[in-house]
Amino acid sequence: MRFARIGQFLYRRAENLLALMLAVMFLAFMAQVIFRYFLNFPIGWTSELTVIMWLWLVLWGAAFVLREDEEIRFDLVYGSVNPAVRRVMTALFAMALVIIYALSFPAVYDYVTFMKVQSTAYLKIRFDYLFSIYLLFAVAAILRYGWLVWSAMRGDVTGRDAEHMGSGL
Repeated sequence: MRFARIGQFLYRRAENLLALMLAVMFLAFMAQVIFRYFLNFPIGWTSELTVIMWLWLVLWGAAFVLREDEEIRFDLVYGSVNPAVRRVMTALFAMALVIIYALSFPAVYDYVTFMKVQSTAYLKIRFDYLFSIYLLFAVAAILRYGWLVWSAMRGDVTGRDAEHMGSGL
C-alpha cells in the first residue's frame, strides 16, 4: 500500500532526526567536558545546546518515534481486567488526554508565540523556536490518542493483553 510505504519512510526519517539530535547532544556534552576539565576553559554554549537537544529529543521522540506498545505504563489494574474492560479503559483515558491536550492548546500556543521576545543566553535562539516542538508534540498526541479512542470504540485495539504483560523483572 502506498500510504504504508510513505508512513514507513517518514517514520525512518523521524528516527534519523532523533539519532542526529542525540549525536549533537553527545558531541556538545563531550566538548563541554573537554573544555571545562582538560583545557580549564568553560564554555556556556555547550551546556545550552545539550539542554536544547534534550528537550527536542524527548518531545520529538514521544511525538513521532515512540510506538504505543513502547510507552512505559503502570498497568497493574489494566492487565487484571478482561479485554472488553481494557478497551473501555483505553477509550476513556485516551479521550481524557485528547480533551486535556486540546483544551490546553490555545494557551500553550499563546505562550509559545509570546516567547519570541526572549532568546537563549549563548546561542541567541528565540524561545518561540525552541518551544515550538511542544506544539508539534501536542498535535501529535491529540492525533495519536484520538486514533486510539477511535480504535478502541471499533474494538480493534492492539494494546497490551494480559499474556504479553510482565513485571519487567
